[in-house]
Amino acid sequence: MASQIDRAVAALRLGGVIAYPTEAVWGLGCDPLDRGAVARLFDLKQRPPGQGVLLIGSNFEQFADFVGACPDSALARAKATWPGPSTWIFPRKEQVPSWIVGEHAGIALRVTDHPVARALCEAFGSALISTSANRHGQPAARSAGEVRDMFGSDLAEIVQGELGGLERPTPIRDAISGEWLRD
Repeated sequence: MASQIDRAVAALRLGGVIAYPTEAVWGLGCDPLDRGAVARLFDLKQRPPGQGVLLIGSNFEQFADFVGACPDSALARAKATWPGPSTWIFPRKEQVPSWIVGEHAGIALRVTDHPVARALCEAFGSALISTSANRHGQPAARSAGEVRDMFGSDLAEIVQGELGGLERPTPIRDAISGEWLRD
C-alpha cells in the first residue's frame, strides 16, 4: 500500500483528483488549497460549487488553518468522537476559500480513522477534501470497480482498500450546538 499512497500523494501535489475508500463509500479527494484541483473535482462530480465539501485529516492539527474561533466545549464534543466516522461543522476562518465551503458559514471536518484515508492525510501532511465518489445526485461508489466505471482515466490515482463498514455516509453535527444535521 505504501507505493500506492506515495503515487497518490505525488498526484495530489500535482493538482490531481484521487479516489480512495472511506468509512462508508468511496471518496474523491484533492488538495483543498489548490483551486484548480477543486474545480476539477467539482467538474468530475458535476456538482454545483455552492454546496461546498468536507475535509478529512489524520489529526485535528491538520485543520488549524481552517477552523475559526470556537468554544472549548465544541472542540471537546468533536474530539470525543475522533478519530472516527463523525463529521462536525465548525466555524471557519475568514480566509478559508469559498471553493471549499461554498455558500456555508462553517466548515465540515472529520478526523478519520479509516486506515487508507488516514495514511493519505499523514503522507500528504495536511487535510484533504473528501467527497463521495459519484456524479451529483447518483449513488456513491462502493467499490474500486464502480469508481473506474464512473470516472475512468479522469482520476490521477485510485488507492485500493476496503470500505470501513458503515452502511451510510458519516453523520454530521454542528460542533457549537451539537445539533444533528445528518444522522
